[in-house]
Amino acid sequence: MSNTNRRNKYCFGLGTIGRDMFYTMESMFLLVYLTEVKRLDDAMLALVGGVLTVLRILDAFNDPITGIIIDNTRTRWGKFKPWMVIGALVSSACMLLLFADLPLAGGAYVAVFAAAYILWDIFYGVNDIAYWTQLPALSVDQRQREDMGSFARICANIGMYAAVVGIIPLTGALTEALGSGTKAWLFTAAGVCLLMVGFQMITVCGVKESRIFKEEESTSLRDMVKVLFGNDQLMWTTVSMALFMAGYCTTTSFGTYYFKYAYGDEAMYSVFAAVLGVSQLAALAVFPLFSRKFSRKVLYTAATVLVAAGYAVFFFAPMHMVPIAIAGVLLFVGQAFIQTLMLMFLADTIEYGQWKLGKRNDSITFSIQPLINKLGAAVATGIVTLTLILSGINRAASAADVTAQGLLIMKSAMMALPLLSIALGYFVYLRHYRIDESMYHEIIQHLKERGDIQ
Repeated sequence: MSNTNRRNKYCFGLGTIGRDMFYTMESMFLLVYLTEVKRLDDAMLALVGGVLTVLRILDAFNDPITGIIIDNTRTRWGKFKPWMVIGALVSSACMLLLFADLPLAGGAYVAVFAAAYILWDIFYGVNDIAYWTQLPALSVDQRQREDMGSFARICANIGMYAAVVGIIPLTGALTEALGSGTKAWLFTAAGVCLLMVGFQMITVCGVKESRIFKEEESTSLRDMVKVLFGNDQLMWTTVSMALFMAGYCTTTSFGTYYFKYAYGDEAMYSVFAAVLGVSQLAALAVFPLFSRKFSRKVLYTAATVLVAAGYAVFFFAPMHMVPIAIAGVLLFVGQAFIQTLMLMFLADTIEYGQWKLGKRNDSITFSIQPLINKLGAAVATGIVTLTLILSGINRAASAADVTAQGLLIMKSAMMALPLLSIALGYFVYLRHYRIDESMYHEIIQHLKERGDIQ
């Protein structure tokens, strides 16, 4: 690996540590803040949960338009970096509003909350698309991409698990120190926002983009439709990723509630998350080694088997930390491999689309990733909100207030539905995705012969 590639690998990967802390703060803990700190009643929770679900779905379809804007950007700093900075700053300001103790109630609170949320969603999407689109622009070598992508996923998981492990203890300590839960969560959100911007500047200042692709004409809305729907491999990748993310987001969104109301000790969630974090980081660290020995299809199949085994153990495990931890390790090691593979599948559809359609639209193609993440989060929010109300958990003060039927409802929504969704995603990939290593090398050769790649 050249010095430039090595520098790009580390500066690109490190940039997402703060990003994933930031995203985890919203995706996993905003609902916790609303239910456990703001203590919204069932009616308000249903209203706010409905708003979050609908806005996430609606905004998801804004991402391809964001992709057009980024693809058409021409600046001295390139087309990705300006939007990374803009997205990080604006979404950070909106995050502070979401966790602020606004002196509002009822409809007024919901209206301001909804406005702050939709702006957060839009501008985080801007940052997300600009950030991840850099990856396929750094190299067209699959092994280099896997190396850079797996390191980026390691950094992303460091950020995510730092938030998962640290936020509950930190907000608890700050609540005691400040005498206010709302102030504690706002202080925590402010710190996460600073980390988001700081780590993004590592990527902005440190990454040197490749200039091996020919200059292309601007992309129109009509071109966007052609890029998205004319690329059949992108469409099948989208379906497979969406099914996986819906299951993954649903499971992780229940974490705090599971340990508080099923296990009976909310503090153990941080211990459990730490075990999972080490397991996922280890899996991501060895991913390049496995990818050199086995095909992506073999790796995806093995990872799906691990996920299924993890869910089975998790569902039937007694309320003891050892079997729960074993289930979590199986589940999240498999998910770490699948997430990395999905990133590679999506990256390869860029060259496939360029080969098939005659134009490279990397940002429009990668706009599918935040679109999928938002749809997955929307499904998860809807399922979690409905489950908390139907199971009686939202009205419970402790584990003793939740019935056996209520726990069964939560476990089914947390484990059975996600397993079904993830399995369906795997079968979609198995039946329809065909860009294997051999086909990808042929595509790159054709693009070089056409002069699309220098």
